[in-house]
Amino acid sequence: MAVVRTVFLLRAKKFHAGRFNFLAIGLGFIFQTAFLSIRGHALGRCPLTNLFEVFIFLAWSVALIYMLVGPAYRLSLMGAFTAPLVVLLQGFALVAPIDTLHATKLPANAWLEFHASISLVAYGAFALACIAGVMYLVQERQLKTHQLGSIFYHLPPLTDLFAAITRLLWWGFALYTIGLVSGFFVGQPLPTIQVICAIGVWVLYAAILQGRHLRRLAPKRVAALCILGFSAALTLLWGITFTAQMNTP
Repeated sequence: MAVVRTVFLLRAKKFHAGRFNFLAIGLGFIFQTAFLSIRGHALGRCPLTNLFEVFIFLAWSVALIYMLVGPAYRLSLMGAFTAPLVVLLQGFALVAPIDTLHATKLPANAWLEFHASISLVAYGAFALACIAGVMYLVQERQLKTHQLGSIFYHLPPLTDLFAAITRLLWWGFALYTIGLVSGFFVGQPLPTIQVICAIGVWVLYAAILQGRHLRRLAPKRVAALCILGFSAALTLLWGITFTAQMNTP
């Protein structure tokens, strides 16, 4: 609903920010939560047992972080940028043949499930930083080319957008660090390649934040790196070991 309304208004060149996108995403978030709850009760564990559930959980995380960010961003164009990403993630999960149920049910590992779930919530924060980065680059380009469309007047100021990017990066980095550390308490070794890639993502975001703190990276470059970083993080989803594939020793 949020995507269709935004596309319609943009095509009519009458886009205006309002509460509709926020309410639509909020309603979708309720349905997402209900689905994950039903699925989790059916499985008897956190619903992160296959790639289908991971993509749904990631879409839920994006919506969650969006609901938590400040009202100045929720009611701005950020909702119009967030909704397509959520639809894309969930649409892919529904269309792709990736909902493969495991034949055997293994005992739940609380640390492993915490590690997986908190890491995906961190992905939600990185996704919002990516979206804010896209908004920053769009506005920066419009200012540079002096071609100010109707969309320009509904974007937060560049300084506010960059502050949002920085805040989301810190939240995502903190959550991802917690998820990374908790992985060492699952009571069994995690796949080496998965650990190396996860540490690589952590180092990438640490470098972005360090460059931002030392003012060695221009805001435009930080915004671009947020897009690159989230794209790289998404590729790790294909190589993860699901919570249903690991047993407690």
